Amino acid sequence: MANHGEVLEAEQETETVNNKPDEEEVTEKVFNDAVHGAISLHPLCVKVVDTPQFQRLRFLKQVGTAYFVYPAAAHNRFEHSLGVCHLAGLLVRALQSRQPSLGITKKDVLCVQLAGLCHDLGHGPFSHLWECFVKEAKPEKGWTHEEASVKMFDYLIERNNLEDEFKRYKLDNRDIIFIKELIRRPFKTSSGDWPYKGRPREKAFLYEIVSNKRSGIDVDKWDYIVRDGHTLGIKVTFDYLRLIKFSRVIDVEGEGPQICMRDKECVNLYDMFHARRILHRTAYQHRVTKTVDTMFIDAFLYADKHVKYRGDDGKKYCLSDACDNMSAYTLLNDSVIHLILLAEGEHPDLLKAKQIVENVLTRKLYIYVGHTQPTANDISHEDLLHSLEKNIPKGSSLTLDKLDIQEVRLNYGMGSQNPIEHVRFYSKSAPNIAKVLRKEEVSAMLPQSFQEVLFRLVCKSFEENIFLEVQNTFLAACKELQMKEPSVCTTKMDSWPSHLTPVKRNASNNGQQTANGTGPSIRSAVTNLTFENL
Repeated sequence: MANHGEVLEAEQETETVNNKPDEEEVTEKVFNDAVHGAISLHPLCVKVVDTPQFQRLRFLKQVGTAYFVYPAAAHNRFEHSLGVCHLAGLLVRALQSRQPSLGITKKDVLCVQLAGLCHDLGHGPFSHLWECFVKEAKPEKGWTHEEASVKMFDYLIERNNLEDEFKRYKLDNRDIIFIKELIRRPFKTSSGDWPYKGRPREKAFLYEIVSNKRSGIDVDKWDYIVRDGHTLGIKVTFDYLRLIKFSRVIDVEGEGPQICMRDKECVNLYDMFHARRILHRTAYQHRVTKTVDTMFIDAFLYADKHVKYRGDDGKKYCLSDACDNMSAYTLLNDSVIHLILLAEGEHPDLLKAKQIVENVLTRKLYIYVGHTQPTANDISHEDLLHSLEKNIPKGSSLTLDKLDIQEVRLNYGMGSQNPIEHVRFYSKSAPNIAKVLRKEEVSAMLPQSFQEVLFRLVCKSFEENIFLEVQNTFLAACKELQMKEPSVCTTKMDSWPSHLTPVKRNASNNGQQTANGTGPSIRSAVTNLTFENL
């Protein structure tokens, strides 16, 4: 992995490339990337980069609120998108060079690069967090960042008058449809008909480069695993350059042409998916990351109707509706938390939103209660929520709106399935025959299970008596559902904010003093809670 100073510092050098109009020489602009080194972008890609809609990605954190846990992870969707464009170009050109019979054209190469460049145009503030917020605020929208990326791509072309630039490089309406299909990847029809209009079935493998719905092995994943690991300080061991070198398109019987891998790269692919799981466990689904997610979503829900963005139609759009107008959405980025703090008004919901944001910025986070794992696969988030509601003590002031369940699923990207079993491999002796490699054929030390589920409980109340009731309720619910006995706060009470506990545990009285000087404090009481004494 190269490290060449500042991320994506534009250089003045240019480089001649073969993807050019018939009558003029095309030069690429060179950027210095902290991960991939000197990377070159086609001039049409540079035209796209130099628009307000793409520049907006500079202000969207790639790892969302994990930045509140890992201070060095300050990179944004901007540099990730350039990296995906670069890797997409490397892979499609490698296939073009090794297998001329595939008929990969210059237009195919450019379209795949543009799709890699624009695949994340639709992300909202703090990346995937915004998708969760919109789904909670307006579930009827069925909003996804992929759909928003397609809409923003259309808007970017229209707003910046890039139609002539696309025509200059021989890209027509069919090519633009192809780019949008690469971004959005509609699912195949049940009848087996070819669902795409941009390219025929013979070029199905092109749809696996940016976003691979079949196996999850794509250049988007390669870039974010390496880039996020680099800034998070988490070492990753897989080698994407070897995957590019040993990729090959083979016509798989009954499935069409697919990108297949050399059999000796199977362990490399397992390393890739393992690296993804490590990033999820260590950063993306870190306990504090998920808690900050919850707090920001709560703040956005409270502020939804009070912070608005003006669209080009003159209307003002609330937070959850800004994605309906791409002009308004262009202005929406991570600075939304500061707009909440600056918003004028005394509405109770707006004041609550401000308080939550201030609490995040001053590290007064919702309080971690504990975590557990289901012993049965069919226990869901809703089952635990229902059981918690049943076990709230009668007469208690505890309500479900003071609780948040974090459902954490750690896997290889396909739930409980092994994604490697969806990959086809070829051997040195039979380069045109694709086969499946079962994990038993690869190594006896590979995972036996490909998913684990974890439930964490967070208390939104800062009252100690409420917190103790939450502990009891959580333990009772876990016992009722026959889940593993939860791991709850220890005597150190690391999760309890110090600013909320004026009376500290005193070593001389073994922690028995409370605020009024009588009885054991919550710091010692919570540690005695187990299934046995419920």
